[in-house]
Amino acid sequence: MGAKIPVTVVTGFLGAGKTTLIRHLLQNNQGRKIAVLVNEFGEVGIDGDLLRSCQVCDEEENSSNNIVELTNGCLCCTVQEEFFPTMQELLQRRDEIDCIVVETSGLALPKPLVQAFRWPQIRNGATVDGVVTVVDCEALASGALVGDLDALQAQRQADPNLEHETPIEELFEDQLACADLVLLTKADQVDSATREKVENWLQQELPAGVSILPCYDGQIHPDVLLGFNASVEENLDSRHSHHDHEEDHEHDEDINSVQLVLDEAFEPRPLMKRLQQLFQEAEIYRVKGFVNVPNKPMRLVVQGVGKHLESFYDRAWETDEPRQTRLVLIGQDLDEGNIKEKLMQVSPSPKAVSANSH
Repeated sequence: MGAKIPVTVVTGFLGAGKTTLIRHLLQNNQGRKIAVLVNEFGEVGIDGDLLRSCQVCDEEENSSNNIVELTNGCLCCTVQEEFFPTMQELLQRRDEIDCIVVETSGLALPKPLVQAFRWPQIRNGATVDGVVTVVDCEALASGALVGDLDALQAQRQADPNLEHETPIEELFEDQLACADLVLLTKADQVDSATREKVENWLQQELPAGVSILPCYDGQIHPDVLLGFNASVEENLDSRHSHHDHEEDHEHDEDINSVQLVLDEAFEPRPLMKRLQQLFQEAEIYRVKGFVNVPNKPMRLVVQGVGKHLESFYDRAWETDEPRQTRLVLIGQDLDEGNIKEKLMQVSPSPKAVSANSH
């Protein structure tokens, strides 16, 4: 039996830039054969489709099989149902693979996933080379994820035993505690003083020796992401988390996703304006998806976290794919009917193919 396949786990909060990072890695793989496992929260495979459109997968026959989506919820909850058989399948193709990258959902705890690599059926063929946590500098500085930085720092200094953290704050801290490297995305969207404040705060939250590197548009050299040789599963006990003493964990039951698949085409500006309004009216953490724009041959990608929305055209519509608008919204207590109604008002004659909640 040959050497173990190194696995890099890419984790991070909703909309931090994980998919952008992996897409850049695939486009600049330097000859490496990289298998990618994508974990989606919800049923519409947005991230996997974005990775397939990186135009690398078409270069080799059947190479699209190297991108595998796990759509049955969070990886930390479905390691037995989906992750285990998928890993077994990849290990049978080990001669064709140089490394594996796992993109967790923004709601996934990294440690339960890494623990799965202790199973004999996996540990004999693969090892967790390193855990990379992606952090949105702009969102963190604005307090979109964990509150105002100065206020949070003051709270923790005054009460180190503070027990009133939200589940999302605990999740964010667990992702930091398991990291071998932190990539700070969108650092160019803040001034140097704010960036320094964010980095100083993060450094206090991280284990000793974990570096923080700025990352712009996912552009990091592959040698930085790969080759940690950390064997994370072997020293996992030293990476403490809020859930170490729990037999099972539950995500906040109020967090849900709404998926919309629509036949109607949308003009970008009014659609983005309406999405901005929805962020103000509802507790929406993340939106992502594809939009069919009238008289445009290209597919529009829409994504955002907090109140920060962006859009860009990624590729032309395939001749055999339906020109549909597909959106996923993730948040707290989201009302599918209300969201659908508000989005439908953007278009004069919308027609929904399907819409369902997770």
